[in-house]
Amino acid sequence: MNNEKLLEVKDLHVSVGDKEILNGVNLEIGTNETHVLMGPNGTGKSTLGYAICGNPSYSVTGGDIIFDGESIVDMAVNERAKKGIFLSFQNPLEVPGVTLSAFIRSALEQKTGKRMKLWDFKKKLKETMELLSMDESYAERDLNVGFSGGEKKKAEILQLLMLEPKLAILDETDSGLDVDAVRTVSNGIKIFKERCEGSLLIITHSTKILEALTVDTTHIMENGIIVKEGDASLVEEVNATGFQELEI
Repeated sequence: MNNEKLLEVKDLHVSVGDKEILNGVNLEIGTNETHVLMGPNGTGKSTLGYAICGNPSYSVTGGDIIFDGESIVDMAVNERAKKGIFLSFQNPLEVPGVTLSAFIRSALEQKTGKRMKLWDFKKKLKETMELLSMDESYAERDLNVGFSGGEKKKAEILQLLMLEPKLAILDETDSGLDVDAVRTVSNGIKIFKERCEGSLLIITHSTKILEALTVDTTHIMENGIIVKEGDASLVEEVNATGFQELEI
């Protein structure tokens, strides 16, 4: 565990429309740590991810989000991304007319504020796609258009490895994937930890994606608050007994 705080979520209240989803969430993530967020469906796990990233559909009505020592609660989505926050969507969007390659290059230039030489970019992209066993032709296809579920998730992990964020929030990245796709995604996340030393917040129901990782802290969320925290053994406890049998 690392004592240096990268993310602090303090008494966070979040609403969508008139409905309050998060009712006072507290969470801390240190640099180069891996955290897992679990809980029953509809309890607010994805809402927390969207709130940290600044999705305007989710209104922060109380509390604060501190990232890298600075409050980001009033910051726009793109500014948070520039600071190093990445969100992998449960259902990645299709973007007709924008290739995967162009999307990643634009995101990199937005993050760094500098133009990237095409040769350097293509070299890094090719190397990273090889790590994920991705066909190079996907780079010139429209983002996620006609991609299978597994291909969309691979494209998200490719973006993760190219952008090298300080904090990656992975929202059900393994949902709906076959065994081979889960293995590829899991391996990509392992490479991210080894190469980038970034922190992870993994929102998941499954533990297959965690097998190649060392989990520092597990958080259990119910009814919009975090009700229990523990180490990696808490994941095994949930697997064995389910959420209902946990001692809160």
